[in-house]
Amino acid sequence: METGKLQMSKLAATVLLFGLGLIFLLPFLWMVSTSLKPEADVFKYPIEWIPTNWRAIENYKEVWLGQYPLYLYYWNSIKVTLATTFVSVLFSCMAAYAFAKIEFKGSNIAFMIVLATYMIPNQAILVPQFIIFRELQLFDTHLGLVVLNCFSVLGTFLLRQFFMGINKEYVEAAKIDGAGHFRIFAIVAIPLVRPAIATYGILRFIWTWNDYQNPLIFLRSENLLTLQVGIRKFADAYGEFYSLIMAGSVIAIVPLLIIFIIGQKHVIEGLSLGGVKG
Repeated sequence: METGKLQMSKLAATVLLFGLGLIFLLPFLWMVSTSLKPEADVFKYPIEWIPTNWRAIENYKEVWLGQYPLYLYYWNSIKVTLATTFVSVLFSCMAAYAFAKIEFKGSNIAFMIVLATYMIPNQAILVPQFIIFRELQLFDTHLGLVVLNCFSVLGTFLLRQFFMGINKEYVEAAKIDGAGHFRIFAIVAIPLVRPAIATYGILRFIWTWNDYQNPLIFLRSENLLTLQVGIRKFADAYGEFYSLIMAGSVIAIVPLLIIFIIGQKHVIEGLSLGGVKG
């Protein structure tokens, strides 16, 4: 009897969660559907979830190769996002390992100072950053955008917690074998916290891909703009054409979907690793 009640409870919870998931998916499904329609069919009532008149090729061609060529902005975003993710993950891993496994005088104070910088809003340091980058000739360059996000306080903090969870015996055994900190970091520590690194890498990719503020302020040349700024310019020019705007939005989120699908296993492993003690 108790088993039957438990199964009914699980079934009810599954149905409820499925319904909630479908509700959350409806805006995305409407966006995809709208991107495939001619403009005249966008606001038909009732909604045509599966278009009767298809205009997918024309819509996506106009977005991809039109007045504001999203293919160029797309390529710029891919370059900046991949470079930023790689450099940020590398620097955050090295800083996290140093704070977790290397004992030096004032390490805790240094870490607290690093954490304190997280309380400073990005908007409060935009003007000093702008002046410094202009003097260093990093303004209006993709390298400047990478440098802006090459170090993450949050990434360092998160990864430090995982590095601290590594058993000291592994580190001591490596030291006995003559390994230095660089070798211990690369061969021993990195494999043990790989799910956490993958999790932060995915988050860094998403944050950088969706970044609108920094490219807007630190880029001026049309051929250097990233996708988020390009989408904004496209929306300003085609604000009355919802089918085109939705097509551009679908193009913009494709890399995020791919990254999530590929990396969801690592995210789950990272969360599990952080939740298990001992």
